[in-house]
Amino acid sequence: MCRFRRILAVITLAALFALPVTASGPDMLLTADAAAASVEVQTAPPTVSAESAILTDDTGRVLWSKQADVRMPMASTTKIMTALTVLSGGYDLEQAVAIPPEAVGVEGSSVYLYEGETLTVRQLLDAVLMESANDAATALAIACAGSLDQFSGQMNALAAEMGLCNTHFSNPHGLDHEDHYTTAGELADIARAAMAYDVFAETVATHKKEIPLKGGEGIRLLINHNKLLRSLDGCIGIKTGFTKKSGRCLVSACTRNGVTLYCVTLAAPDDWNDHRALYDWGFSQVEHVTLTEVGEQYAVLPVVGGALADGGLPGDGVILTVAVKNTDVVSMTLPHDHADIQKELRLPRFLYAPVTSGTQVGTAVYTCGGELLCEVPLYACEDVPLYREPTLWERIRGFFAGNR
Repeated sequence: MCRFRRILAVITLAALFALPVTASGPDMLLTADAAAASVEVQTAPPTVSAESAILTDDTGRVLWSKQADVRMPMASTTKIMTALTVLSGGYDLEQAVAIPPEAVGVEGSSVYLYEGETLTVRQLLDAVLMESANDAATALAIACAGSLDQFSGQMNALAAEMGLCNTHFSNPHGLDHEDHYTTAGELADIARAAMAYDVFAETVATHKKEIPLKGGEGIRLLINHNKLLRSLDGCIGIKTGFTKKSGRCLVSACTRNGVTLYCVTLAAPDDWNDHRALYDWGFSQVEHVTLTEVGEQYAVLPVVGGALADGGLPGDGVILTVAVKNTDVVSMTLPHDHADIQKELRLPRFLYAPVTSGTQVGTAVYTCGGELLCEVPLYACEDVPLYREPTLWERIRGFFAGNR
């Protein structure tokens, strides 16, 4: 009888397997946020004062650029890479740093460190990113690498690892040097990498903060030099810079309606207004699109050879199935005039038991205008044990249990 029921189940499953599970089509949900849909599209990008500039989204896709591959001095925007080198190097942020004599009286912006006073790595990072303190950058470099040259070597090694071909650092603070340069495009890459660290993102978005002065004798009040934080809707950071040679340099990030854009201007006499104008134009060109929410169900797959939770066989005509879902929100920035988005499910027609919840069983592939957007892993959401025939002893025990 058991074998007959198994044969019946297989015949029923065979009818299901004739139906395709894989499907595709532009039958998608994908609309912009209501606020983004109301943004008026600006046709022409603005004219800017910068000699070199770029505007990108948070994936690095370029929305607009001007001489963005030309090597330029970067002044204190260097300190974005200084912080990134410290954070990516895994240095202990609570480590106490005794200020060395080399970090006292450094030219340019300063928090006026005293030799021998103690600050943490985190407090020095705050001073570097908010007050653009050259003395704090020097102290950090020596604490983390032993010398300015060795720390600069770490910065350059990280730049090479990131694939930056037109960037070179000679110091951690950005004071002028003939071998100290980057491009607007590569500086945008550095900024996006740094913003992936919560500590960095939190610091560059902070307006003011206090750190100790000379062992607690007083406090230093750090004021963020980036006035876009107070004057630009959605600004979330990140760093200013200036020397006579470099001119005004500015790297910023801004979020509106779920979209984050990055802007870099080098040698820009009117940098604040350059950034405002570029963001107003840029946000009119793109929208935030959600491809899938957390736990969205994509399919229900039949399971061959499975057992019920108690190990028994399903009843006649009962087919065990497993729901297939994703685990994360997937969203992205796309042009307002993007083509239809299509979804293709790459799934088997059925699964063989045993099935373990959380096992990847397929992929949802999203494309737009024939170009790949992303591939979303899909997972089984339930356990289905493998059915096995009971042993002779189990049958005998079951027989007597049923006749008590």
